[in-house]
Amino acid sequence: MKPDAAILETAQCLCLASRRASRAITREFDRALRAHGLRATQFTLLAALHLAGSAPIGELAELMGVDRTTLTRNLAVAEASGWVRVHADPDDARSRRAAITAKGRRALTSALPAWRATQQTLTASIGAQTATSLRLLAGGPSAMTIPHPRPRKETRR
Repeated sequence: MKPDAAILETAQCLCLASRRASRAITREFDRALRAHGLRATQFTLLAALHLAGSAPIGELAELMGVDRTTLTRNLAVAEASGWVRVHADPDDARSRRAAITAKGRRALTSALPAWRATQQTLTASIGAQTATSLRLLAGGPSAMTIPHPRPRKETRR
């Protein structure tokens, strides 16, 4: 039986191609970060917390472009490793905040050269314009929104 020509074009599916590319890129970062005891997802979480400071979990999920349940699972693993601290928000009892710990900052700093080398290798492999297009497709000039720290509310005692 000969394939339907209309269906044959699905072999060029951008969704499938992007998912396969994502897995390949993640494998490269995981391989490079393994020596530092981190996975790519953990490195990204630590970087986001370093940039954001202490952040409500909902805002952190939005910053990283992940759903809250995925972030909550990743935070639990990072907290068990001592890289982050999750605590009640003093301004909103219904909310929890996450913050990077000193141990998390050390892990992030230690792994940064391996991340940077992998970033440069992959960018060279796909080309700077493709890397820029990928970030734009992800939502902007950066893959992750760079947070602007907000002043904390004063609490009365």
